[in-house]
Amino acid sequence: MAGTQNLWLFIVSGLLLNIMPGPDSLFIMARSATQGWRAGFVATSGIGTGVWVHILAAALGLSALLATSAAAFTVIKIAGAAYLVWIGIGMLRERAKREAAQAPVDDSPRRIPYPAIYRQGLLTNVLNPKVALFFLAFVPQFIAHDAPSKPLAFIVLGAIFAFNGMLWCLALALFTAIASRRLKVSAALGRWLNRTMGAVFLALGVRLALASR
Repeated sequence: MAGTQNLWLFIVSGLLLNIMPGPDSLFIMARSATQGWRAGFVATSGIGTGVWVHILAAALGLSALLATSAAAFTVIKIAGAAYLVWIGIGMLRERAKREAAQAPVDDSPRRIPYPAIYRQGLLTNVLNPKVALFFLAFVPQFIAHDAPSKPLAFIVLGAIFAFNGMLWCLALALFTAIASRRLKVSAALGRWLNRTMGAVFLALGVRLALASR
């Protein structure tokens, strides 16, 4: 199919890799638990767009720059780490900001506008150089040596990976939202979840900043 090989192995491997927890999954769960499935779906859309940025960059050879240039990798890594830390600190300081502004404290997590959720999901994924290097290392293994167009084969495999990833992320968002609603998450628990996710994003940002290629 379009110069691919071992397609079923690719699909199974891709599903297993998507299921593994990471910043994307945690972000979707945080938004779904505190704002419902719609917010989770918006977060998924942002992350899915970010995945396509990586797919097209890898197919065009841009991701190879990250693999060969230490400077380029460091710039993207620091930008991604700083963004994750910024999101984490924002979650941790949410209540303090409202108190400083002398706004009524209703004890519930702040509802983030959907465009902001989409943008956060997009940047969380795009600014992670590990995702770019993953596509560069993983996908080529499933492109046939005699493929008539290797970039086209790469895009086909990337589309399959992105589609399966979207299905998983949408299911994760829906499951998290339903579970939160059935458990009747209190305002206090919602705040605790928001702060916990903030601490996790802060830790992920630090981990990314210290990561090597």
